[in-house]
Amino acid sequence: MRPVYAVAGGVSKFAKARPDKTFPALVKEAYDYAIADLGLTHRQFVEIVDGSVASYFSDHFTRQLMAGIMVQDYLGLCPKPSHRVEGGGATGGICFQEAWKAVASGYMDVCLAYGFETMSHVATWKGNEFIALASDVSFDYPVGGFYSGYYAMMVTRHMKEFGTTPEQMAHVSVKNHMNAYYNPYAQKRQRLTIAEVRNAPMVAWPLTRLDICVMSDGAACAVLCSEEGLTRLEKASGRRIPRVRVTGIGRGTDAMRMADRPHQSYEEFLKYNLLPHEDTAETRAYYKELWDRGFRYPGVHSFRAGRMGSKEAYKNAGITDPLHEIDFVELHDAYTSSEIQTYEDMGLCRYGEGGPFAASGKAFMPGIDYGLNLPDKPVCPVNPSGGLIACGHPVGATGLMQAVFAIWQCQGTIEKHFGNPTLQVPHARRGAIHSHAGTGTYVTVSILEKEE
Repeated sequence: MRPVYAVAGGVSKFAKARPDKTFPALVKEAYDYAIADLGLTHRQFVEIVDGSVASYFSDHFTRQLMAGIMVQDYLGLCPKPSHRVEGGGATGGICFQEAWKAVASGYMDVCLAYGFETMSHVATWKGNEFIALASDVSFDYPVGGFYSGYYAMMVTRHMKEFGTTPEQMAHVSVKNHMNAYYNPYAQKRQRLTIAEVRNAPMVAWPLTRLDICVMSDGAACAVLCSEEGLTRLEKASGRRIPRVRVTGIGRGTDAMRMADRPHQSYEEFLKYNLLPHEDTAETRAYYKELWDRGFRYPGVHSFRAGRMGSKEAYKNAGITDPLHEIDFVELHDAYTSSEIQTYEDMGLCRYGEGGPFAASGKAFMPGIDYGLNLPDKPVCPVNPSGGLIACGHPVGATGLMQAVFAIWQCQGTIEKHFGNPTLQVPHARRGAIHSHAGTGTYVTVSILEKEE
């Protein structure tokens, strides 16, 4: 496979509603920004780009089938090849990886990945119903299967298994909202306290309104290319483009119904799920103690697909100790609880340690006053952009939003794009993006690395 570079991206303003623009125009807002950042005109880019991948979750929100081709036409990319991908909340992450495949395989030299969702066109309860259709409509959905209920159930099990507390979850909300305070693209830019998160209206115990992401209108796009494509882009723009290479991708899946997810034996757990840095006598003894207390894997407290996607991506990128070898992570925090669960799946801490890790300070940004008493210094900032909870979650755009922010972090250009340097991770060289669907049915993990 050929080396693949992620060289530019753009994000529209995420908002509860964008009545000023149709969905093709929202994509063009992000597209225009990315092309301008490359130093190209639209005409120049159209002559160079080989094709695209379109990302949107639901036909229900637009009430339009084949909406992707309308965007393709609006951007002036017809008749070049394109296709639409869909995978629930992981749609944007899948789109990014499909664009990577198009370039890595040699099918394209320059590929545009774009995604969008306009969720404001329906009432909130109706939007939640549409999202709930990404669960089993013959089994879970008829008995009240809305996602806040699913995640509340999962985190209460996490709390029982490991002693995780609502206050630890609230640390995630305070962190991500505070990060978003410095992100002009974010939907919710707020300074919060632990008390404010816990005293917000309860949705599904222990999840309050400030523990949960919101529906949004928005779009994002990223440009991926081969070395030959990069040469063509640089020749057309007359400038050197900072190189960010996609060094590893990974995916995992799991059964739609959580009740169908089989428990593994202790031996199977060790054989198939340990990451390289966890394969020590100390960690094996730690998990044996958990197992003797009744811990079973995957259960409903963990996302096996997230562990599999992480494991594959790390192997491809040569990562053996993610907490200390990755400089930042943009992960799918649809709920504060899912961020804590994902810390564990991605190996930033061991299973059972996500709650204390969330309150430790290790996942926070340096140089920001969060108003919290954090015992540890930042090690690997998680969701420096603000994540889904604060940026918003226009589903088809979300995974690509993460990719764009990761590209900018690795290029060292956050100040240029955000208007201030606060959210620039110091000396960011390698980042991970994590996109997640359903209750962990599809998960993608991609590694981006600055190349000198």
